[in-house]
Amino acid sequence: MDDSTPSQPDSSPLDSRRPVQPDIKKHASSSPTFGKTAIVILLVAVVAYMYQLRTSKVQETVDTTGFNFTRSKDFSADTDKADAVIAAFKHAWAAYERDAMGDDEYHPISKSGSNLTGSGVGYAIIDAIDTMQVMGLQDEYIRAREWISSKLSFESDGNFNTFETTIRILGGLLSAYHLSDEDPLFLDKAIELAERMMPVFNTSSGLPLAMVNLHLRKGVDDPDNPGLVSTAEAATLQLEFRYLSFLTDNDRYWEAVELVMRVIKAARLPSSGLVPIFLSAKNGQFVASDIRLGSRGDSYYEYLLKQYLQTSNSEEVYRVMYTDAMQSIHANLIQKGPNRGLTHTVELIPSRRSDGQISWQLSPKQDHLVCFLGGSLMLGATTTESIVSSVSTPPLASELTEAGQKDWKLGTELINTCMETHQTATGLSPEIVYFHTQDSKERLTTDRDWFIKEGYSGQPSYDARYILRPETIESLFIAYRLTGDDRYREYGWKIFQSIEKYCKLESGGYVSILNVDDVDSEKIDKMETFFLSETLKYLYLLFSDPSVLPLDKYVFNTEGHPLPKFEPTTKTNFF
Repeated sequence: MDDSTPSQPDSSPLDSRRPVQPDIKKHASSSPTFGKTAIVILLVAVVAYMYQLRTSKVQETVDTTGFNFTRSKDFSADTDKADAVIAAFKHAWAAYERDAMGDDEYHPISKSGSNLTGSGVGYAIIDAIDTMQVMGLQDEYIRAREWISSKLSFESDGNFNTFETTIRILGGLLSAYHLSDEDPLFLDKAIELAERMMPVFNTSSGLPLAMVNLHLRKGVDDPDNPGLVSTAEAATLQLEFRYLSFLTDNDRYWEAVELVMRVIKAARLPSSGLVPIFLSAKNGQFVASDIRLGSRGDSYYEYLLKQYLQTSNSEEVYRVMYTDAMQSIHANLIQKGPNRGLTHTVELIPSRRSDGQISWQLSPKQDHLVCFLGGSLMLGATTTESIVSSVSTPPLASELTEAGQKDWKLGTELINTCMETHQTATGLSPEIVYFHTQDSKERLTTDRDWFIKEGYSGQPSYDARYILRPETIESLFIAYRLTGDDRYREYGWKIFQSIEKYCKLESGGYVSILNVDDVDSEKIDKMETFFLSETLKYLYLLFSDPSVLPLDKYVFNTEGHPLPKFEPTTKTNFF
């Protein structure tokens, strides 16, 4: 999965091949606190409203059991398709290396680079280097490593996003360290970066500030949301800092990010696994803000599962938090479309009434970012909810608990829905879709369950863009590894072909497109770094032999960087 916050127009948010084993050694502080009473009221209202909506029968168009899979007789690599993905990576990387080596971001149309702030810190290079290792691209890897060795500096006097810097740079360095047979260069750079970032945790609540000045080694408040901390961004630092703690025997890293989780757990109502997208940096309490599975919410839920898996299923608190969250998602954030019965997610939006109280409305909006959830649910079902020591591929219903069967079924349905959003003129999915409700008059004029919001004055909306996002592909990769069903490879290949047709520039690199429903869409002059770190990596792994980065030995951070599971020496200090 990827960035919690979608990129805004013209702005920066920021076969059986083995990995290379080289010889060289991402409201003011007075905002109302979102207390436990408000959560109770919210959940009662939501459950009642959901019941009202669900009393209308809909046509179920997907597998009703969730276990109808046909495992391929040949579960090995599809070498031709994997090689095609490698060729795409080389095409993208060669253009960046030619025009913008060392810059944080790349603009293929203008053949130029740009930096997030001040001088660059090599976002694009560090985000991509482990993909080179996984794909076996030795020459590209050596040149990227040489840049890190000789030119990478964290002395840039500017404010970097804490979350983005962690998931892209810290995660990228740690993954490269592991895949390089523990080349000390990468660990040394990771330690230096982490030390420069640690001051972000110096708040009264222990929640990290949104920005960090690496040169000054100072945490900085988010000017767009002063006094607030994004839930997903604060709770998506843990895999990286905990693995660094394990490697270095330095408990400071572990304790800082674990305190974040303890604060979040204490702030939420025990009977609800759902969380608003903002907390107060001062007191660690939630403030009245959206509850959603998209931007600023997504990777909170993703990392609950992955923290449990990272430490070899040894930290029960994360399994319980994850299970509670999935149960709450089932109960409150899932609906079915009125035309075709597509299972989809919704958001809860707060508003202040004239009497000063908060009321809530369901919004049938689903970000492309939510498409990580299908694969995550399937992975969670076979790990947190298995009742046998080794789950079959594909799993049998009898091998999972009742909750696991529900999670698995929901996961398969959400992947199906995300693939339906690729039914556009280009075969690419938009950034945001909305779903019709029973009350939507427009639903009577279409057989679709979803639509893209219209822009102004005939222009396509921001929602209509495709910015090379990986979330659906990530879910396809996980689903294939857990089922062996060729349908997921077929889905992934179709997406890849659409990327090649509509996003590839013959002059080098790949671009985003402004409107997925226009085959002649205007192109956007930006190649996101996650295209190299996630989109192409997950496509490659989808067509690789399952022994490459197996799911029982690795977790992937939200930027697609594989980190090995380990037996922790540090004990969780909250329950």
